[in-house]
Amino acid sequence: MTTAARLAPAHYEPPRVPGAVLRHAGRPAALGVGRPGKIGLLELGFEQAGGRTELVTRYQKSPLQIMRPLYFDPLRPDLAVTFLMSTGGGIVQADRLRLDLHCGPDTAVHLTTQAATKVHRMDTDYATQQVFLTAAQDSYVEYLPEPTIPHRHSRFYQRTVITAAPSATVLAGETVLAGRLAHGERNAYQVFATDLEWRRPDGRLFALDTVRLEPTGSGTTGPAVLAGHDLMSTFYAVTPLVSADEIADALHEALADSGLLYGVSVLPEDAGAWLRVLGSDPPTVTAALHRAWDTVRRLLIGAPAPALRKS
Repeated sequence: MTTAARLAPAHYEPPRVPGAVLRHAGRPAALGVGRPGKIGLLELGFEQAGGRTELVTRYQKSPLQIMRPLYFDPLRPDLAVTFLMSTGGGIVQADRLRLDLHCGPDTAVHLTTQAATKVHRMDTDYATQQVFLTAAQDSYVEYLPEPTIPHRHSRFYQRTVITAAPSATVLAGETVLAGRLAHGERNAYQVFATDLEWRRPDGRLFALDTVRLEPTGSGTTGPAVLAGHDLMSTFYAVTPLVSADEIADALHEALADSGLLYGVSVLPEDAGAWLRVLGSDPPTVTAALHRAWDTVRRLLIGAPAPALRKS
């Protein structure tokens, strides 16, 4: 792809932005959409080579970047652990970010962010991030970014499209906080919207998770949204290695004594299972999600979740 094609609005703008976000569109007095530093692009291609997964293609445009992959999982030395990073200190108004992450056949990749994603205050316009993750046949992929924290008066839309081959295994998670809890800021953002799409290589959609949080609109504290809690986490396990019921049972058992409000359900076509957790204490929710990840990992590949030191 040429630089001109990458910088065309059709590439970095989502094809559809929820109305609750789109109505905040405008022209910032400072840097607007399309200006240098406002379009962040990251393209990564992983392939299996010499018994481990290697990063074979990379294109990055600030504020998105990575360091080289690391290999420190003692039971999976082939696993390429890759930290997705931002040089901008967070997402600001009129940012348009896009990540294309391709994991080839037989690869083993762990993708995470170096720190929580902060969505800063906005006076004009909104910000978007698109993530396109492809897991080819017989690949093993973990996409577990740190939480997203929408600040006061922010407007943000994230679209994540995960395309998984029927023989691929993908573990993916998302967490959103109600705001900067240490500052006493809760649900002070204007709108936080996400779409998580699960697709097969032919483009067929087999699962969709849609979140719309608009404190001054439909509200965020009811039973169908945050139910008065400060964190919402979601964890997906899509795999052909074991049945969906086995994964669901393992997730139930992992969180049975967590003291958190949670639910587990199987995915269509026996594709796997997913978990949603609500809580108000970040360390407790983080520990529960790690337990879920560790439990499913042991079930699928016989290896515990490694400790990731990010500071």
